[in-house]
Amino acid sequence: MARILITGSSDGLGHNLAKSLIAQGHAVTLHARSAERAKETMSKTPGASSILVADLSSIAQTKKLALEANAIGVFDTVVHNAGVGYGQAFQRTEDGIAQLFAVNALAPYILTTLMERPKRLVYVSSSLHTGGNESMADLGWREKKWDGFQAYGDSKLLDLILALGVARHWPKVSSNAVDPGWVKTKMGGSSAPDSLKKCDDMLVWLATGDQKDIGSGKYYIAQGGKGGQHPAPSDQSVQEEFLRVCEEISGVKFPTVVPPR
Repeated sequence: MARILITGSSDGLGHNLAKSLIAQGHAVTLHARSAERAKETMSKTPGASSILVADLSSIAQTKKLALEANAIGVFDTVVHNAGVGYGQAFQRTEDGIAQLFAVNALAPYILTTLMERPKRLVYVSSSLHTGGNESMADLGWREKKWDGFQAYGDSKLLDLILALGVARHWPKVSSNAVDPGWVKTKMGGSSAPDSLKKCDDMLVWLATGDQKDIGSGKYYIAQGGKGGQHPAPSDQSVQEEFLRVCEEISGVKFPTVVPPR
């Protein structure tokens, strides 16, 4: 039995994954952004071990979530699934940055950095990362003219950069990213054509499968095929710049193991 935390597990991919893992006997800790959603989520998820509450658009609440997660104990797997879709209007957080960036990219960085290291980390990216811009200028969209679609692609590129950077720095931790596909969820919409089962099967495997087969520093495509991968995430200088900028914005320093080249 594995102890697993899934962010953004009140609905969608995260909730579906939670139910599958609970059915297999794993100890699953859920996450919701408000107390009200947490209550609803626990009522529809019998067997969940616990639920943590935090609005991941808030740096302070994300830091608090990391501390509360550590109080539970070391997790075997953390699935960074929480996300904001590209269709939402621009929202500025209490920290003065775009909500989409804060939830999709900065929160995974903060949690990864502050939580006790698990055996494996799974970051939910997207095929749209290929249209992302690797420039680290104004990641929080403080000055740039808002473009929701571009911001989403950028954030998913940053997730992949983080996954590969963590894999390089922490060789004893399996760190991978996954494109779940376009599936029927609240975010994906009712017309999404891809298989939710394939997505769930891939996430379950990454969370609990044979580590020798899974490896680390990889980008998986849940729906199959060889989809393209942006070259930037494999660039160590890009990884280091992302870690530096996230530290600058959040005040949280990434604890490296392998010195940057």
